[in-house]
Amino acid sequence: GARRVIDPHGAVYDPHLSPDGRTIAFVRDGDLWLVSDGPPRRLTVHPEGIEYGVAEFVAQEELGRRRGFWWSPDSKQICFQRTDARAVDTIYVSDPRHPERAPVPFKYPRPGTANAKVDLGVIGVGGGEPKWVHYDVARYTYLADVVWPKRGPLTVLVINREQTDLALLAIDPATGSTKQLLTEHDDTWLNVNVGAPKWLEDGSGFLWMTEAKGAWTLELHDKNGALVRELTTPDQGLRALAGIADNAAIVEASTEAPTQAVWRIPFDGSAPQALTPPDGVATAEAEHDVVVLHVQPHEGGQQTYALAGGTRHEIPSVAERPKLRPTTNIETVDLQGRKQFVAITRPQAFDRNRRYPVLLKVYGGPHAATVVDSLDTYVMDQLYADAGFIVVRTDGRGTPNRGRAWERAILRDVISIPMADQIAALKATAERHRELDLSRVGIAGWSFGGYFSVMAVLLHPEVFKAAIGGAPVTDWALYDTAYTERYMRTPQENPEGYKATSALTQAAKLQRPLLLIHGITDDNVHFAHTVALIESLYLAGKRAEVIALSATHMVPDPKLNVAREQVQIDFLREHLGPP
Repeated sequence: GARRVIDPHGAVYDPHLSPDGRTIAFVRDGDLWLVSDGPPRRLTVHPEGIEYGVAEFVAQEELGRRRGFWWSPDSKQICFQRTDARAVDTIYVSDPRHPERAPVPFKYPRPGTANAKVDLGVIGVGGGEPKWVHYDVARYTYLADVVWPKRGPLTVLVINREQTDLALLAIDPATGSTKQLLTEHDDTWLNVNVGAPKWLEDGSGFLWMTEAKGAWTLELHDKNGALVRELTTPDQGLRALAGIADNAAIVEASTEAPTQAVWRIPFDGSAPQALTPPDGVATAEAEHDVVVLHVQPHEGGQQTYALAGGTRHEIPSVAERPKLRPTTNIETVDLQGRKQFVAITRPQAFDRNRRYPVLLKVYGGPHAATVVDSLDTYVMDQLYADAGFIVVRTDGRGTPNRGRAWERAILRDVISIPMADQIAALKATAERHRELDLSRVGIAGWSFGGYFSVMAVLLHPEVFKAAIGGAPVTDWALYDTAYTERYMRTPQENPEGYKATSALTQAAKLQRPLLLIHGITDDNVHFAHTVALIESLYLAGKRAEVIALSATHMVPDPKLNVAREQVQIDFLREHLGPP
């Protein structure tokens, strides 16, 4: 039976069971603690202003690393992060709906300001003085990943603040010394959170992913970092490394942006094997020679399978299928030789003899594609379509899955090229489908998509007649370091870029209806972004409708979400009119 092993009266953060299953490590009040049979035992004692075992904000939010400590394979040691955030600006988030609650402070580094200082230590489970890891922490500001394999060295991936240089290092836990396994450089930026490095089961080498040849390729390196062979080519559409099983890499890949399949790539160089169909969207996890496949077919739904010992077992789903069946079609348009994918969702009661107002559902930013080959993606689009709109999505330059040059076209200016691509694709689609009434186009998005929508209505009122900006960044100088500096550099390096891409400096251009929706306790894109835009509009003699929700960056309350969607539909109907 179950038993409680951790004192419920103290804070418990990020608990992890040791590999031997005997001990739980967790973080409490900035220190590592251990618990097994007896009461919890404090393993570290942090100095004032220092925190142990917790990933800093930008690592969690922008680098894909949520952990701050890692067990050794033999359960005798723990590698942990040391964080000094004393120089980082403190942000206070409060909820005016609950004035009896004190504002919550947390460290949030803005572009051009101080980041947290981060490095690593290794400590035995018996306690004592940690061994501190020696590497160039001044050069490599960000700790991107830590891997401690069963066989193979404790390995760390570090990257500089500009995110143009990375180093993969092997650590000797006994001394804290490091050995360089490989380095990479990119004049624009390096992407890092794609599943690599992944050590082989016998520790003889590791898998690595690189965009050095213009698109992701998978490489096999020996234990000292030397390249053994390339396992894929740039034209195979590699996207992520899911794991290792049966002497092969399990990867996610596709040569067509909306689709994604899972492939088996043998280490011996023999032919790759598709594990899922080429259409739809599939993802995988692989470990200990077991592969779990998640398949979303084009027609919707999800199928889950486990592959082990050459046998495929289906894991039945108890999820209910959405009652709304999207009518979405995916097409391509040619934009001066560039192929761009477009998803079009029409009303279920579509009348080809009528002309419909258009809603451009947008994200438009890095690391997110919106046109995907699974109809379940478009359930909410169908809701809007059945309210009287034709809903369009498209992914222009700056979005993923189209190669290095396509994604990196946005360096130092995250809006101009993506905006041009969205507008061009919209116009090309309307030329083909006359039912799209381009005299009545609205745009809506959330987060980066909210920013995009705000900028669209400010910069291109001749195209967009109404906009909904959800949780928008309104000035990149107010966002965080790791994300913003990756694409924009710092405000000191790129002052004109920050000015041109700021909604605050463009606010006086507002001519069309704008609805702003933002959670007042948003700890990612702070509510201050929307407040700053409201003030800039007010000073320019302009106004926007504003809805402030008692929510964070995303809105988890289903009742609030239903009300929000209805408000957005009503706003678009009011300003774009009926079919």
